[in-house]
Amino acid sequence: MPTDDAVVALAEKVRAGHVKAVEVAQATLADIDRRNGALNAFLAVPHESVLEQARAIDEKRARGESLGALAGVPIGIKDALCTRGLATTAGSKILEGYIPPYDATVVARLRAADAIIVGKTNMDEFAMGSSNENSAYGAVKNPWDPERAPGGSSGGSAAAVAARLVSATLGSDTGGSIRQPAALSGTFGVKPTYGRVSRFGLIAFASSLDQVGPFATDVRGAARVLTTISGKDPKDATSLGAPVEDFEAACGASIKGLRIGVPDEYFAKGLDPEVEASIRAAISELEAEGCVVKPIKLAHTRYAVATYYVIADAEASSNLARFDGVRYGLRVEPPRADVRAMYGATRDAGFGAEVKRRILLGTFVLSAGYYDAYYVKAQKVRTLIRRDFEEAFREVDVICSPTSPTPAFRLGEKVDDPLAMYLNDVYTLPASLAGLPGCSVPAAPTQAGLPVGLQIVAPWLRETTLFSVAAAFEARSPAPRFAVEG
Repeated sequence: MPTDDAVVALAEKVRAGHVKAVEVAQATLADIDRRNGALNAFLAVPHESVLEQARAIDEKRARGESLGALAGVPIGIKDALCTRGLATTAGSKILEGYIPPYDATVVARLRAADAIIVGKTNMDEFAMGSSNENSAYGAVKNPWDPERAPGGSSGGSAAAVAARLVSATLGSDTGGSIRQPAALSGTFGVKPTYGRVSRFGLIAFASSLDQVGPFATDVRGAARVLTTISGKDPKDATSLGAPVEDFEAACGASIKGLRIGVPDEYFAKGLDPEVEASIRAAISELEAEGCVVKPIKLAHTRYAVATYYVIADAEASSNLARFDGVRYGLRVEPPRADVRAMYGATRDAGFGAEVKRRILLGTFVLSAGYYDAYYVKAQKVRTLIRRDFEEAFREVDVICSPTSPTPAFRLGEKVDDPLAMYLNDVYTLPASLAGLPGCSVPAAPTQAGLPVGLQIVAPWLRETTLFSVAAAFEARSPAPRFAVEG
């Protein structure tokens, strides 16, 4: 990668002809070849395709044609997003070798902006996990400490940016799967408002929660990527018709006078003392920038974990029913020639333990006699959580909190304790249930040098405010910029 690998700087150099896209691609591929073996951040990197994309960009410029906003920028794609001609597995054996015949809308928009699609990043199977240890293709290592988890489910996307293998990546966030790994890996990651970005071509986990968003080396770079992939998509009925805003321009806006809400419920028992100290210091920095800090209440936060795992698992149970060995992916033929036996054998062999657990839980809460007691009640609590945010945003402009209750934990530390693993997302789940935009910005690290993330949540469709606050804090943050250099 060039010395200045920030998305905006790199794109402008390629657009101006100061560096060729092929040179960027060659350096990126060499870096991935040299370092990915130790990180396991990428699952597939199609070298010739990468170079072909780069050559096409250089030829376009040579013809005098204008280049897109992401010209020559290498971007990794989470393996839950379909990529034409490139294997897409969602981190699962059940889709091993599946090659989609089309691009997800977000991937098509990146290509149209002249980005270079470098490859597919590792992830927890079907986006179910908080450590990237649930991938069928091995755990991702945290670039800050290879014995620790990078977070999940978009762990490969976060690690690839943290290690500067690429300038930006796409991830997906259902209950925190962009923000939590961004925090644990020391990168910037943003989940947009539900519907701001098309989900067409995203392999579904929980359709009322899933959202695609970027990781990047800096806030401005993520803003440019999000601007590129946002907008109405007729292929996705849940995508919003809201106008695409210039999120990058918002990064330089003044935040003086903005009201910052600090929820008492996010600073309770279970929060690591060093994380709390870092986040309180971050909030003080924003106060010094001219913001007004106000304590707020989000009373139903304590129900968010239970509510999320009822709703998300119910939707997963329905969405994953399509993986049956008939149309695509793995097919296991049992000794007995019976369709039902084939279904069972295929799903047993193809799904990992965590996916099976969630399918079973989801099927249970949707079953007769339990639907009203669990699923319907969870939807009612989801409404209460959303109303908490609506009430809070009458008093404040954004809400700041820790992204994760702890810094990165050791690989293997929580794999046998699902509840402990689920609690990693305790601060990210409420905004997901409410469909709100949120991000994680690197804050002061722990004494051991592990990253800490400041979570910022904004009202519905107020990503401009989100980026303004994030950029202002980034300029004052003591977080180191590089996890791994060279």
